[in-house]
Amino acid sequence: MDRFVSSFTNRLDAKGRVSIPAPFRAVLARDGYEGLYVHPSLEAKALDAGGNGLLAEIDALIGQLPPFSDERDHFSTALYGMSEVLKVDPEGRVGLTESLKAHAGIGDAVTFVGLGHKFQIWEPSLFQRHLDEARRKVRELKKELGSLTRPGPAPGARER
Repeated sequence: MDRFVSSFTNRLDAKGRVSIPAPFRAVLARDGYEGLYVHPSLEAKALDAGGNGLLAEIDALIGQLPPFSDERDHFSTALYGMSEVLKVDPEGRVGLTESLKAHAGIGDAVTFVGLGHKFQIWEPSLFQRHLDEARRKVRELKKELGSLTRPGPAPGARER
């Protein structure tokens, strides 16, 4: 699999390092990125992380904006200027910097959450609240979408 899926909660060690879940390390290894690219999430009190796939998405987004525009500068500042490349040690651990931990409210544990092309790193209780809200919104959206569909003839059935 070449996507980040599932979620895992790990504790930081005494030196502030945390083990990246093995399935996530495997995706990063296949991706060929040396280290871990991390930036503060634009939408949440969390960290966005990944490798070449995440960087390619950021490059594509910024590349669509007019050169020398304020919008391009703002996105570049937020996604490149505030990012960090963390070294992954031989045991699969990374040390989260104080600025990254402060943005996400991280203390002694983190929850890694797969989002396909990237993953997020959350403080566990903040992630639980985010998950509860996401589930609530998905239930509402499902009801809304269900009311928009109209039953039609079954596939392959002929109309009379």
